[in-house]
Amino acid sequence: MLSVHTSPLDQPGTGDAGGMNVYVSELSQALARRGARVEIFTRATSSAQPETAVLEGVDAHGTPLTPEGARAVLLAEGVEPGVVPPVLVHHVPAGPFEGLDKNDLPGQLCAMTAGVLRSEAARRPGWYDVVHSHYWLSGQVGWLAADRWEVPLVHTMHTMARVKNAALAPGDTAEPNGRIVGEEQVVAEADALVASTAEEALDLVELYDADPALVHVVAPGVDLEVFSPGGPQARAEARRALGLPLDRDIVLFAGRVQPLKGPDVLVRALGLLAATGRPVPMLVVLGGPSGRPTAVRELSALAATTGVGDHVLLRPPVPRTELAQWYRAADVVAMPSRSESFGLVAMEAQASGTPVLAAAVGGLRSVVTDGVSGTLVPGHDPAVWADAITDHLADAGLRARLAVGARQVAERFGWDAAAEQVLKVYALADAHRRA
Repeated sequence: MLSVHTSPLDQPGTGDAGGMNVYVSELSQALARRGARVEIFTRATSSAQPETAVLEGVDAHGTPLTPEGARAVLLAEGVEPGVVPPVLVHHVPAGPFEGLDKNDLPGQLCAMTAGVLRSEAARRPGWYDVVHSHYWLSGQVGWLAADRWEVPLVHTMHTMARVKNAALAPGDTAEPNGRIVGEEQVVAEADALVASTAEEALDLVELYDADPALVHVVAPGVDLEVFSPGGPQARAEARRALGLPLDRDIVLFAGRVQPLKGPDVLVRALGLLAATGRPVPMLVVLGGPSGRPTAVRELSALAATTGVGDHVLLRPPVPRTELAQWYRAADVVAMPSRSESFGLVAMEAQASGTPVLAAAVGGLRSVVTDGVSGTLVPGHDPAVWADAITDHLADAGLRARLAVGARQVAERFGWDAAAEQVLKVYALADAHRRA
């Protein structure tokens, strides 16, 4: 696995860490449960990071493996029956640890590739069977590694520049042409492309001239144990645990604070509710800045200028177990994104029994079943979102029906099923390379 610009060990919800981090982590662990040996390469961003960390793995006695123990298991070229192989995360030095964001990384791809190839050189010949890259930066590294090792390249885009540029937020910066060219190269070289939805598959074919025979739709999963509705009093219990009021309607936004995700749409919608004398719920924004370090402060200032500063609670991102509590505490999770390849937040919320108000864009149209697990909202007009919020919160019967449907929809998705399909894609990619 290659995840150059962000590590599966990073906390999702701030900087460049988001749904892709969860995707790489959960898919890798599900593949390991099926006996696959998975090693993840990511760029080192701190001198304190170990050269190798363990994402998951236990020894024959069920004791969690140390990095040294994990390497020993791998180097022994065998894993005892019933033991989940360790998933290793390699931190590769490529450029300065700090001061680089995602847009600076194309200049470090040679260094990243060299580090990946050096790691393989220490293995026996034929150690790796497939390279699976995530996001176009990783695809550039994976293209060279797969060619050098004579193994298939499987690529998952996660986001595409042409799709993002077609749905820019006001004032947002378009993705550069260099990224588009890089994506085109990866699409042309990949032996298989994994799309999360049929719509993403169509975008690959129509916008990037991908061979339809090489595009495979594999829906991501959700951890149905961590993200669950809980008991009858789950909402009240979650609110007490989080220090939230029991007598207010709560709308939750969970994700990176950036124009692409649209939290400003929700703040402006609350402003319209206040201006027209309608009930104003509490909006919880659970996330950190992305793109601009001042993004959270700017959102706070917007709330103040629209007269709803007292109704907006800004909190940093939290670990998954606590995130599940926030989902349960909310009356609705809102996703006014301008573009989403899938929308893992929507799936996690639904698994937690919380309906979703989602923009009718991209993968959200596949994740949220309109009228069953949530509501798809057309466009990003704050007035339309204000009406959608009001209609949802005013109808307790609707919320109850959607809560049941939300869990039922989520139960169709699982990481184990996704891993089974991805293993089949690997086999097809290998056959394509050998043809």
